[in-house]
Amino acid sequence: MTAPQFKRILLKLSGEVLMGEGGLAIDPAVTARVAQEIADVRAQGYELCIVVGGGNIFRGLSAAAKGIERATADYMGMLATVMNALAVQNALEQIGVDTRVQSAITMPAVCEPFVRRRAERHLEKGRVVIFAAGVGSPFFTTDSGAALRAAEMKCDALFKGTSVDGVYDADPKKVPTATRYDTVTFSRVLSDDLKVMDASAVALCRDNDIPIVVFNIREHGNFAAVLAGDGISTIVQTANQSGEMADARL
Repeated sequence: MTAPQFKRILLKLSGEVLMGEGGLAIDPAVTARVAQEIADVRAQGYELCIVVGGGNIFRGLSAAAKGIERATADYMGMLATVMNALAVQNALEQIGVDTRVQSAITMPAVCEPFVRRRAERHLEKGRVVIFAAGVGSPFFTTDSGAALRAAEMKCDALFKGTSVDGVYDADPKKVPTATRYDTVTFSRVLSDDLKVMDASAVALCRDNDIPIVVFNIREHGNFAAVLAGDGISTIVQTANQSGEMADARL
């Protein structure tokens, strides 16, 4: 795959990426490995901001299904993302990467409030900015929060680091014959409900022409490899310049 030409990137990490084999919600060794992946990319000159989910600690939608009022459950989930953001910040700073955590829910004792211009200044100074607490309101996922922050920060792409190596036409964990896309359009993702991110996040990226790159963050060195054009991933984007659809399966 040809190396994508990006400079400023938002990395969306699922909370489950921080979990270890022993059942720890936040495994320090796993978090340190993810931090090193981020540091390696930052060292290449990319400007990086990050959004981390909270599913390893608390899922608002699941809790709401079990009886907790939905808005309350979502706020609890936002607090889980703050914990994950602080864990990633700690891991990055232990290896010498300067970071700032900004939260959509104000909590000055532990992190900065989200201020777009301040975040832009941090990026210009070479810091990694970690956005926490989603959009600060219930009924929105961290995927939507990631898409929103990517648009606000004028990011060239949104990278989604997960435990799968791209977008498939079916769930590869359930359908062994599922085929991975090399590239796929936003329209196909939405019409076929391909589960890349929630629909509002995909639509926001589409409307702001921000490609989504889905890759396996658990594979050592894959983040840098994808940026170099050597890794395995799927790029969700608009139709290509020739006007043809960009869908292509491997």
